[in-house]
Amino acid sequence: MKTRFTFVPILFLFTLLAFNELAAQGCIAIRNMSCSTESTGLLSNPTGLLNKGEFQVLMGYRHFKSFRHFRGTEEEANRVANGTEVINHFNSFDLGLSYSLTHRISLTAVLPLTFNDRSSLYEHYGNTVPEGVDPDTRRFHTGSRGIGDIRISANYWLVDPAKYAKGNIALGLGIKAPTGKPDVEDDFHKLDSLGNDYTTRRPVDQSIQLGDGGWGVNVELQAFHQLFNKASVYLNGFYLSNPRNINNTLRNPASDPNDPFNYLSVADQYAARLGFNYMPLANLSLSAGGRIEGIPSEDLIGKSEGFRRPGYIISVEPGIVYVYKKAAFSLNVPIALFRNRVKSVSDKLATPQRHGDAAFADYLINASVSYRFGGSHEGMMQPRGDIFKDVPSNR
Repeated sequence: MKTRFTFVPILFLFTLLAFNELAAQGCIAIRNMSCSTESTGLLSNPTGLLNKGEFQVLMGYRHFKSFRHFRGTEEEANRVANGTEVINHFNSFDLGLSYSLTHRISLTAVLPLTFNDRSSLYEHYGNTVPEGVDPDTRRFHTGSRGIGDIRISANYWLVDPAKYAKGNIALGLGIKAPTGKPDVEDDFHKLDSLGNDYTTRRPVDQSIQLGDGGWGVNVELQAFHQLFNKASVYLNGFYLSNPRNINNTLRNPASDPNDPFNYLSVADQYAARLGFNYMPLANLSLSAGGRIEGIPSEDLIGKSEGFRRPGYIISVEPGIVYVYKKAAFSLNVPIALFRNRVKSVSDKLATPQRHGDAAFADYLINASVSYRFGGSHEGMMQPRGDIFKDVPSNR
């Protein structure tokens, strides 16, 4: 019983620490978050607890369309009205594998496969061209596709689920390897002095690069606790620290290679989720909560030079999980409530100071399907409609 009474204040403390730290950071326009707790479908309820020797394979899918330009918290609605907005279509498939060394310690590896398409005016002919040169106001496309940065992490449940099944907290520590190309190139359309079209090859925008070019360390937090019959609270937190300052990709090959701010920055990333689960049926869970994700203006470790678009998004996040035997299907759709493109280091150092913009999405689609196999299934935790079944202590 002692664990029962001490767990709630511990969870409350972790919640406060996570959100106080995140709220103090400046952060980005949407990019792929490297959060293995979400990518691998390790849900913040008992269905996410693996048994000793058990595997879980997963394919996660993430999609968004970013097109609304913000400078600070103010939307530049004229960009959409005038047709000069930048549009990014992002599709990512995360291939994940988890293995449980014990019923409290698990290892996870995630390989992202990313497909990006970006269309704009300003990167090609420009948002405005001489009258009659481009009467159709053509929007040209650049893109990238391939593997992203691989993440490997270890997670440890602080409370022994064999002794207490109604709640737990897991801490995770991992690394991100720079396996994704940070210097993908494509063709950009330009006009010569006579108004004729030609193409030049250069790196695509940072927002659709496959990787950031640096090794990273990520810390993660998962927690859940049953509140009352059929209902529980969940918390996920994630922070990726990238100590490297800049990579070797010049944003514009014609710019000064001796100026570090002309290179792409290797930025930190973060995400956090807090909400409630409700189980109307033993194999069906509905959720509702809040979510924040972004990129800070300055990193926790190392310099923060180079080009980046820091900012963050706060969203409301409805979701659903359906479990069928050893398989689980999940879907959540964060809907943006608040978007903020904060000033970067280069913005602050400019004379006079400037405030760059960034394009954000209205919503995301996160879906996953997972399958568990192997290990000992005796006493395996299974959710029921009225209460979470206790786990035998003979593991």
